[in-house]
Amino acid sequence: MQPLHLRSAGISLVISTHRGEAEISHWGADLGDTLPDLAILNEPIPPSSIDANVSAGLLPQASSAWQGRPGLRGHRITDGVPGFDFSVRLRVVSATTDGSTAGGSTAVVVQSDPDAGITVTSNLTLHPGGLLELKHTVRNDGTSPYQVDELATMLPVAPDAVELLDLTGRWCRERHPQRRSIQQGTWVRTGRHGRTGHDSSLLLAAGTSGFGNRHGKVWATHLAWSGNHEEFADNVADGRTVIGGSELLGPAEVVLQPGEGYTTPALFAAYSDRGLDGISEAFYSWFRSRPHHVGALSGKPRPVVLNTWEAVYFDHNLDTLMELAESAADLGVERFVLDDGWFRGRRDDHAGLGDWYVDETVWPHGLTPLIDAVTSRGMEFGLWVEPEMINLDSDIARAHPEWLVGPSAASHKDGGRLPLEWRQQHVIDLVNPDAWQYIFERMDTLLRENDISYLKWDQNRDLVEHGHAGRASVHEQTLAAYRLFDALRAAHPGVEIESCSSGGARVDLGILERTDRIWASDCNDALERQTIQRWTGMVVPPELVGGHIGPTTSHTTGRTHDLSFRAITALFGHFGMEWDVRSVTGAERGELKRFIGLYKDHRGLIHSGRMVRADVQDESLMLHGVVADESDADTPVGDTAALFAVVKTRTGFAEQTGRVVVPGLDPARSYRVEAIFPSPGDADYGHTFIEATPAPWLASGAEATGLFLGEVGLPMPVLNPEHAILLRFTAL
Repeated sequence: MQPLHLRSAGISLVISTHRGEAEISHWGADLGDTLPDLAILNEPIPPSSIDANVSAGLLPQASSAWQGRPGLRGHRITDGVPGFDFSVRLRVVSATTDGSTAGGSTAVVVQSDPDAGITVTSNLTLHPGGLLELKHTVRNDGTSPYQVDELATMLPVAPDAVELLDLTGRWCRERHPQRRSIQQGTWVRTGRHGRTGHDSSLLLAAGTSGFGNRHGKVWATHLAWSGNHEEFADNVADGRTVIGGSELLGPAEVVLQPGEGYTTPALFAAYSDRGLDGISEAFYSWFRSRPHHVGALSGKPRPVVLNTWEAVYFDHNLDTLMELAESAADLGVERFVLDDGWFRGRRDDHAGLGDWYVDETVWPHGLTPLIDAVTSRGMEFGLWVEPEMINLDSDIARAHPEWLVGPSAASHKDGGRLPLEWRQQHVIDLVNPDAWQYIFERMDTLLRENDISYLKWDQNRDLVEHGHAGRASVHEQTLAAYRLFDALRAAHPGVEIESCSSGGARVDLGILERTDRIWASDCNDALERQTIQRWTGMVVPPELVGGHIGPTTSHTTGRTHDLSFRAITALFGHFGMEWDVRSVTGAERGELKRFIGLYKDHRGLIHSGRMVRADVQDESLMLHGVVADESDADTPVGDTAALFAVVKTRTGFAEQTGRVVVPGLDPARSYRVEAIFPSPGDADYGHTFIEATPAPWLASGAEATGLFLGEVGLPMPVLNPEHAILLRFTAL
């Protein structure tokens, strides 16, 4: 059987079958039109080993003597008792590909073990931008139940991948990088939160020594799943390394009856020989090619948002909110979002979740007066909801205690024990069809009866001890939540949905297939956000990442920052504010208006261009920006071809910043470079710089080719810590 060769965007994926099972022989740089006989890759057999080459199969298995992490773990259940036929020996039944097309390349590989009664179908798609998507489906062909303990999706990386980068974090400090050398053994990142988790990796990247933003070879994976999961890198004794991920299944969560199947979450993977920015390009290309993607390419710009949470918290007073709406409209806000506190009994976070009715005591005429005030001023109206959660102090919990998720077969109604509370709330059992239908009907009614264009969909707790009818049910709960999103989107296709989960605890491509943006973190501190947004943006393009200007002093950290630093940070995302903007007056209000106008002028570029992150030697300095997509050679003279932020996070070692190169520009094009924010006269201008005499170009601008800027650079100003400037590059 001939090997399968998928090619797209300078990437090749080769699947060989000459050993009887499917195996990925190459995933990396394009290999051209012609492949040799892959038997030349057969390796010598070392002493004291299996008398054959050991295959790292598309689904690695012990029957091929693979001693690393297996692809499939499970066993049969006969008369209710686990059996001993735990091992499978999969062999290729068929392997087909459509070849390379404008839509990318696809392959379907079917492998089977008739003796074990197991068939696995693997679907691979190499998308036009080079992003690989891989899923497995296992089917029970036997006559007795088969329990799936794990079905993992993994890919080999080249021997020169010697470093591993992943992300971790916590509430208000999501997605911070950590590195380690790849050594023999398995590095596992386990998520047992019942949701993606604040500490989830988002990206697992293996690369050549010292790989960075703009250099080195990188192989990276992401598991598109919003429930329990594992991501791993496995280096076995013979030196081979695989990376991948799997859904982390609880006891007996997936038991296949004869004829039934289980499909893994999609594993998305990218290869780059240009560092991490090349990985981002592959993911961005995939996101932006989706027919339902929002942003500049959809023809509807991402609106400026005002969220009321840090402005009023639970104090829902109509007069106050009307004033806030008036102030927001004056600034140029385009979407006004009413946060938590609008429904029955919701004066704090102890009560009301599950009672999705407008509180008549606070809103005697419903939400209509506020909605009318918002929409009459040209803004969309959005509403906060948390449909997957429930308070014990709620009418619905009192009426249906059996709808509360618990660890035992006995429901709360029948005296069953509940999990520990988290933010005074529990989880409503969406696996229960009656509970699911109730939540759907309440959300559907809210959207039908009110002019709501946007839902901020929160999920404020982990799913610990999560069970349905005495069985672990994170798997089923996650699928039920997906069905809820899907059903509401089908019923209300014009309504956008934001995924918020205690901030950034549910950020993955599974939830992003069903939502239009994520809230990266509950932290609006601009210094923290620089790192959070930078690493979230490794996978998720800026038009899908909510970034807001918070109050002068951060609610979550107590830090105080100038408006320019907060605004420049928020610019490189889906821009908005979470602030009582009624208090913004005088020169500061003028500065805020100017920045909102700046976002509106450049959001088309920010939300369609290439993300560029410079490798800066000075660890106290960050340089990142967006360059016009594809080649900016077509950018008309006088138009903005790129925006970059120069960010000082702390004091530096040297007296001067020195020259900093600006990568990613067209080397053959000439540009005019200007510092456009803050400008002389802005309230923050004097706080931003620490130098006695600035570099002359900072005041008058500079002209240079992209080649010069990328090789020589410009002397950057000496910035005070926790300050930033914004640079505009105009095409000449």
